[in-house]
Amino acid sequence: MADTFNLHKFVATNQSLEAYKKVNWTGTFQDYINLVTETPEISRNAYQRLYDMILSYGSDETVDFKKKITHYNFFDDPIENGIDAVFGLEVPLQKLVNVFKSAAKGYGPQNRIILLHGPVGSSKSTIARMLKKGFETYTKQDSGRLYTFSWINPENKDIPVFRFLKDMGVDEMPDPMNEEPLKLLPLELRDKFVEEMSRGRKSEYKLRILGDLNPASRYMFTELMRHYDGDFNKVVEHVKIRRLVFSEKDRVGIGTFQPKDEKNQDSTELTGDINYRKIAILGSDSDPRAFNFDGEFNVANRGLIEFVEVLKLDVAFLYDLLGASQEHKIKPKKFAQTDIDEVIIGHTNEPEYRKLQSNEFMEALRDRTIKVDIPYITKWKFETKIYKKSFSREKVRGVHVAPHTLEMAAMWGVLTRLEPPKKASLTVLQKLKLYDGKTLPGFTEDNVKELRKEAHREGFDGISPRYIQDKISNAIVLLGEEAGSLNPFMVLNELESGMKGHSLINNEEKKKYYGELLSIVKQEYEDIVKNEVQRAISADEEAIAKLCSNYIDNVKAYTQKEKVQNRYTGQYEEPDERLMRSIEEKIDIPENRKDDFRREIMNYIGALAIDGKSFDYKTNERLHKALELKLFEDQKDSIKLTTLVSNVVDKATQEKIDIVKARLIKNFGYDEVSATDVLQYVASIFARGDSKISKES
Repeated sequence: MADTFNLHKFVATNQSLEAYKKVNWTGTFQDYINLVTETPEISRNAYQRLYDMILSYGSDETVDFKKKITHYNFFDDPIENGIDAVFGLEVPLQKLVNVFKSAAKGYGPQNRIILLHGPVGSSKSTIARMLKKGFETYTKQDSGRLYTFSWINPENKDIPVFRFLKDMGVDEMPDPMNEEPLKLLPLELRDKFVEEMSRGRKSEYKLRILGDLNPASRYMFTELMRHYDGDFNKVVEHVKIRRLVFSEKDRVGIGTFQPKDEKNQDSTELTGDINYRKIAILGSDSDPRAFNFDGEFNVANRGLIEFVEVLKLDVAFLYDLLGASQEHKIKPKKFAQTDIDEVIIGHTNEPEYRKLQSNEFMEALRDRTIKVDIPYITKWKFETKIYKKSFSREKVRGVHVAPHTLEMAAMWGVLTRLEPPKKASLTVLQKLKLYDGKTLPGFTEDNVKELRKEAHREGFDGISPRYIQDKISNAIVLLGEEAGSLNPFMVLNELESGMKGHSLINNEEKKKYYGELLSIVKQEYEDIVKNEVQRAISADEEAIAKLCSNYIDNVKAYTQKEKVQNRYTGQYEEPDERLMRSIEEKIDIPENRKDDFRREIMNYIGALAIDGKSFDYKTNERLHKALELKLFEDQKDSIKLTTLVSNVVDKATQEKIDIVKARLIKNFGYDEVSATDVLQYVASIFARGDSKISKES
């Protein structure tokens, strides 16, 4: 009989009561002052805390075409092991973090709306989601902790302002907007307090106490000051400080606002509304305790508010947004303007932004907006990472994704976003490879920088990663788990057929161009698999070593004007010019350069001998490649790949094919099905007479 699960033991072993106590800490106002004295950073404002949160995950510097770029590890999503990782957008993200830094320093952006702008599916929502998630996690850590307060009546004194608590069946009133406790200090005490607290203080940010309490806490404070004849020390006896942890689900410190039907939405969703149940207890709708400060601006106080499709907001909401950004104030119904401290971040797509630019009545909003462009990825390797994250083996169990399947889908996606080069000598595929860090003869890093500068809209047009992900998913579903191996052509065919009904491609000329790009990708894939099969066939190290030894013997005899001994007859013969040239031609050594190349080889071998080292063909990349190509040419006919097309294969040939297939599986990541598919595909290429050998590695 199986052992029963001991829940008590499981919880005791895995739950940290110490961690729970930490995030649920409570204390007095004096306790909080002590904490601020020890760790001034706990009183940071929202932008300062957000910027420090990003920095807390570390960063590293990279150089991209002579330009220094800071990569922030936070955007790799270490919180959830890369679920929301953002790839290939280092430059836009660096600009965004620079805005946060400037706002944290108080240089101006703290009074603006941060607007993430870009095409659909370019990671705008993901970035906003990451910032919210990061804030939540950071406030649970010691380095990101912050505090707020509640109003309490510890000795149950008969104080009029607390009578309503008993009527409501509660024993404390949390501050409805999670205010900074230092805002409890009366205005006349603040300057002197800041001066004394700042003396000898070592902190990145200057201590500041800005703004007033919200109407509900201001009412409580005023009534208690009246009750105690202005004795502040007695007033704060009714204050309980507590640790604050942000949570979007619990609507604490994180707000999200999404436009809806105008008839079903009004500005109270941003700034709160009257609680009619409380009016029955308090007797007046002008009593701020009868107001629910639960609008998105209220709950996001001291944290972050995200506006989804911000430019689709009704004009009535925009007025609230303008005041919230510039003055850090909101206007709850029937109450005075209320101070807020929060990061306001919105995102929008291009059509909506163009409408904003053309609308002269929106000038105030444009003036209070900092636009950060979030384009599509234009680097092939980073685009590939998106699909590898979504279609890893763990996520598509039972289906083997053949090598290059996701790479080819990513290549097409990036090609659609690149502007065709103005230089006739450069193809769009070559441009993609240059952007990806590959080298091409005649192109320097400066040339690549110029290519980027001349392409003004690169990354703002083209196919969304979302579309490609959908089509890869379709291909997997159509494949079914029994077939088990998804190859590039299945995905490329899905991408092509999907364009017919694509809602964002309504231009026939564009569809035609994207179709041409698919043909380019298919040709590139053909070259890649021909190269891999070639390498798998010529991966016989013993045969390469024998061929190399033969070549070196002949080159040595040739350069020293000697004869070479025939290994089979024992006779001395002239160096085998035909053999030497058949190898050298594979790497484009012309006839008039053969002597130079052969001398280079012999000098290289001689230099190794002086150092006491033996020659190994693997250390000479060009010669190694030439030997591989020669061996492939010699062996491909003996393997009779073309017979695969007719499915009539003799036993000896089948054994050779099985060896090649095993190499494809071991060295290149194929499985049994995809290795067979790729061999048959390459065989069909040879069958149609296209036996040109790929010279690229």
